This record gives sequence, structure tokens and C-alpha cells, in this order.
Amino acid sequence: MASPLLRRHLLASGLWPVLGMPAGAAPGARQELRFPRDLGAHPEFGIEWWYLTGWLSAASAAQQAAFGFQLTFFRSRVAATQGMASAFAAKQLLFAHAAVTDLKGATMLHDQRIAREGFGIAQASTADTDVALRDWRLQRRAAHYTAAVGATGFDFALNLSETQPLLLQGERGLSRKGPQAEQSSYYYSLPQLRARGTLRIGKQQHGVQGTAWLDHEWSDTLLHPQAVGWDWIGMNLFDGSALTAFRLRDKDGSAIWAGGSLRRSGAVVRDFAAHEVAFAPQRRWTSTATRTDYPVEWRVQTPGASYTVKALLENQELDSRASTGAIYWEGLSELFDSSGKLVGRGYLEMTGYASALRL
Repeated sequence: MASPLLRRHLLASGLWPVLGMPAGAAPGARQELRFPRDLGAHPEFGIEWWYLTGWLSAASAAQQAAFGFQLTFFRSRVAATQGMASAFAAKQLLFAHAAVTDLKGATMLHDQRIAREGFGIAQASTADTDVALRDWRLQRRAAHYTAAVGATGFDFALNLSETQPLLLQGERGLSRKGPQAEQSSYYYSLPQLRARGTLRIGKQQHGVQGTAWLDHEWSDTLLHPQAVGWDWIGMNLFDGSALTAFRLRDKDGSAIWAGGSLRRSGAVVRDFAAHEVAFAPQRRWTSTATRTDYPVEWRVQTPGASYTVKALLENQELDSRASTGAIYWEGLSELFDSSGKLVGRGYLEMTGYASALRL
């Protein structure tokens, strides 16, 4: 799941406090979080990720091209090495996934990396968003982000500007992921980012512009023991609203937990209770590479509104067995309201279909 950022004046200045549950604390214990510090890494937690996705179109009308992009950095704390004195001990591992969906070419390209933190190869700052793995980087300066990827067959360099305040998921940034209180994560989003930059696929270079979404999430105990994966959407609506919905599944496909939120443009966040969200698959696609069967169209019920989510390209499967070990589906999708009207675009993520996800 990914993983969203700043309330325009107070939050951008780093003065806005947010409460959440610290690592190792008893359920219900609370800790004051502060931004921009908590935009950075939390190495005392077991797992963390920054998740950037978006829709891009060619800046030149003559090119008539549209793309999706994804850049995710994962940080994993290795418990067994924490007491080691050696600088070579792999105390923190960093992983990165990047992908580009070319709608005109009906293809998706992706790449992955892994390294231990340190030695100028991989780093995740604890002061602010600044995470890098070799020449891949996501960095924040004031209310602006830069994302840079040089991958096999593609690269992109994007500037991303905030247009809305940070969106705190769950109870003021503490998002429940299961029936037990400790099954939770810190989770915030920054939707409706304005994106502009360059994208190369093969030998073709594009000037691009569009809209993006950034999630940041970290936890010690994220998944229920019976959970095998999740289904998640993060959608930028054309009217400026931001919609998140997710569910965690067991091996039979039944929901163990669900949640999400809706923030209308200029309004407060409406947080969804577990019983208020339901995912119903409408159409499926089978990967020829892994023989995994994925729903690529969903009916998603939220409080007061029902939506249909449709993948813009069926084959947006990512094989990350060389890094995080998972095979999952993550791709650019469209959002339709109950009357069939197109109301937004964003990303759909589905994990645990090829095999049970282990974090």
C-alpha cells in the first residue's frame, strides 16, 4: 500500500504536531510526531516505504502520448545485525522499484535495486524526505520534490509541487491494518502533486506534465497473521478530491480489514471504518509470465459512493523476486462514478495473488 504529505502553512513549516503510536509501545500509547522530521526515515521501525505514482502526458500536443510512472523506496531494519559494531554490518537494507507504463505502446517497463545502507551507495535521511539508491533518488526541498531514475530501457527526472495540504490517513496519521490495535502503521499522503519533467523510453525522449500522488508509511506490525496480501487504490479526482481505499485479504479472498479516506477539495478528511469499504472484482486477467490471476476491474464501495476502477493496461505486473521477493500488480487505472462517468485517475495495487506476501 502504499503509501501520502503537508498542511499548507503550519505543516509545511514543520510546526504541526501529529499523534501516533511509537514502536514497541503498548496499544493506545501515543507519541507526538513533527514535520518535517517525520517526512524522513524511521530506522527504529521494521519496515518503511515512500511510494510515488502518477499520470503523465506529453507536453507537446503533437506527441499524443500518455504514461504512468511509479517509484518506490523500501527500507527494512535487519534485527539480527543491530548489535554489531562493524561498519559493514547490514543494519538497514534499501530496495527500490521503478516502472513506466506506456499506454500508446501498450507496454510496461520496470527495474529494481537493492543495497545495504551506507558507503555512499544507499541512504535514507532521518531529517526530511531524502532517500537514494545509487543514482535513483527522491528528495524534498521546501514544498517541492524531485524524483530521478535511470533504469534499463527508461529514465525520468521529475519536479513535483504541492498543491494541497498533507493528508493524514487513519486517526491523525495512525492507520489501522487489522483487528488488533498493534496492526497499524503511520501513514500519510500527499495527493494532487503537480508533476513536470522529462521521460525517456528507449530512444524516445518526452517532455511531460501531469498529476502525482506520494505515500509514506512505516510500521513494526503491519499484517494480520492470516493476511496474504492487499488491494489498494489511490486516486486523484479531477475535481481536486483524493480517494484512498484498501482491504487486506486472507487466503480465501475474504477481507480481514479494510479502510481508506476521502478528502473533497477544500474539505476535511472523511476516514472510512473497516465495515464501510468493500471490493468486488468485476473482470480478471491472467499473466502469461507467472500464470497469476488478477482482478483488473473492481467495484469499490465506500461510504456514500460506489466507484468502478479499471486498469488502463492489463499487463502491469511487476516481478521483484530479485529484490523484495514479491510478484505483484501495480498500475495506472481510471476511476468511474456510479453513473459511469470518468472522475479520476490513479494507481491500483494488488499483492499476494502469486504467493502470500511476507513483510
